[in-house]
Amino acid sequence: MKDTYHRDKTFDKLNYAGKILSGQEFESCTFINCDFSESNLSGNDFVDCRFEGCNLSMVRVDQTGLKNVAFHNCKLMGVDFSACNDFLLAVSFHHCILDYISFFRKKIRKTTFHGCSIKEANFTQTDLSGSSLTDCEMSQTVFQQTILEKADFRSASNFSIDPEMNKIKGAKFSSSGLIGLLDKYDLVVD
Repeated sequence: MKDTYHRDKTFDKLNYAGKILSGQEFESCTFINCDFSESNLSGNDFVDCRFEGCNLSMVRVDQTGLKNVAFHNCKLMGVDFSACNDFLLAVSFHHCILDYISFFRKKIRKTTFHGCSIKEANFTQTDLSGSSLTDCEMSQTVFQQTILEKADFRSASNFSIDPEMNKIKGAKFSSSGLIGLLDKYDLVVD
C-alpha cells in the first residue's frame, strides 16, 4: 500500500499474511476475505471499518487504533488486544473465532460479542460493563477482577465467573447459566 490514508475503500482477498503494515490510516474501509494472519499491524489506525470473513489470527496490534471497528465471520485467534491504543477503542464481534485472545486491563464497555467462540480468553481486569455476550461459547475463559456490571450472559455458555472476584451487579444470566457462577464450589447440580 503506497498511500498512508485510505477512505471509503474496499479491500478484497488481500494477502498480508506474515507481513508488516504500519503508519496507515483506514477510515470507513471494508476488508473482505483478507488474510492478515501472523502479520504486524502495529501503529495503524482503523476508524469506522468493517472486516468480513478475514483471518487475523496471531496478528500484532501494538498501539493500533480500533475506533468503531466491526468484525464479522472473522478468525482472530491469539490476538492480544491489550496492546491496542486505548483512545476511543470500540469494537464489535459477530460470529467470530476469538479463542486465546486477551483484553487484559482494557475498557471495552458496551461491546457486542454475538455468536462467537471465546475459549481460553483473558478478560482479567477488563471493564465489560453493559456488554452483550449472546450465544457465545466461553469455556476456560478467565474473568478476574473484571467489571461485568449490566453485562448480558443469558445465552452464553460454559463460562465460569467467581462473583467474589468480579463486579457483577446488574449482570444478566439465564437460570441454566447460574452454574457458571458456582463453579468454585465444585457442586453437583442436576
